[in-house]
Amino acid sequence: MERRNGPAWTRVRLTRLVIAAALALGVAAVPMVATGAPQAVLARVTGASSACDRSCLAGELRADLQGYLQKYGTAEHISAGALSVSLRGRRDSIDVAAGTTRFGGSRAVDSDSVWQIGSNTKAFTSVLLLQLEAEHRLSINDTLGRWLPQYPQWRGVTIKRLLNMTSGIPNYTEQAPLLAEYVAHPHRYVSVRHLVSSVVGVAPTTTSYHYSNTNYVLAEMVIEKATGHSYQRELYSRLIRPLHLRDLWYRTDVYPRSVTAREPAGYYFSDQPSVLAPIRGRDVSRDTLSWARGAGGIISTTADMIRWERALYRGQVLPRAQQAELLSLISTRTGKPIASTSPSDPSGFGLGVAQATFTGFGTVWLYEGGTLGFRTLHVWFPKSDLLVAMGLNSAPTQDHIEELAIAAYKTVVAHGLTTPAAAS
Repeated sequence: MERRNGPAWTRVRLTRLVIAAALALGVAAVPMVATGAPQAVLARVTGASSACDRSCLAGELRADLQGYLQKYGTAEHISAGALSVSLRGRRDSIDVAAGTTRFGGSRAVDSDSVWQIGSNTKAFTSVLLLQLEAEHRLSINDTLGRWLPQYPQWRGVTIKRLLNMTSGIPNYTEQAPLLAEYVAHPHRYVSVRHLVSSVVGVAPTTTSYHYSNTNYVLAEMVIEKATGHSYQRELYSRLIRPLHLRDLWYRTDVYPRSVTAREPAGYYFSDQPSVLAPIRGRDVSRDTLSWARGAGGIISTTADMIRWERALYRGQVLPRAQQAELLSLISTRTGKPIASTSPSDPSGFGLGVAQATFTGFGTVWLYEGGTLGFRTLHVWFPKSDLLVAMGLNSAPTQDHIEELAIAAYKTVVAHGLTTPAAAS
């Protein structure tokens, strides 16, 4: 696990997920391109077993989730988890949950619980901009000089470079003064302009690919400038309501009781950065999310995460040209455009989406998002059309969520409900 320089949702851990999954499935690992090493190796996927109906499969998936909580509950300071699995040709996902709503508590969490999905929000922001492009209201090749001239130092940065993390604009969630403000006043509303102001004057990053939440706050500002409406209004009118995502919400600040009543406690349990040490082990689930915004502010059930990802990858929310732009990749290693990831260049970032490849397992689309108290991960296997989504209620120093994804995958494969990826 790499040591972060900021809160849990400051970056996506593509390479580590790829390597850990490859080792867990008993195939050759690809070369590392980021700091860190895979964690405990799981056993090789076994062959298909006897038929298992929906309730049987749900029971086994719940056992996978319970096993994760038993193994890592103390070390990661988690009490609850949810897991949803969607199979090819099945209309509804299989949704399970395990654990309790609070660490050390007794009230059971259920599959209808909601989770802060963190940077899984970024795909929503990208889709809004691509829809506006399809309507000829902007182009992703437009510069910030056109849409946000108040930031002249970034006037040559295009919208596309915001979305694929090649802008060089520093990450506001890596700025200690801003984090200190949150620690001192965790319920105080933070404006988008204040978030961006925290990196004005900070030297640009030197790498061609650098994960920065500032990119997506600026993207949110472009959406509002182009439409004359709030980001929230555009999100609901264009995506949440049309897709009937009744268990997915976005607010710019503290969420209402009607939503948080279904949300377990969420714990910050990382030892980095030191400025956040005062909140370690504290429930931060009801704190403001005004500093997550279009970079990471959505709350959802894992079932609605599945519904969204299905629509996203099936091209149901964008015309064909914009769908191709959404899935266009740059290498996170070189920052250069690539047609696809490969065993030699395994980690790629699109416009708010991500792809990974490794030998013997193939190519998947995935994204881990997190806030200060939650982690969510989805993985889509294009060849088998298997889609899994999961949520856990902590942001720890060492994160093993990929083991839960692998366990769920192995359970599905063991019952012959999807083609083993290693054999593809």
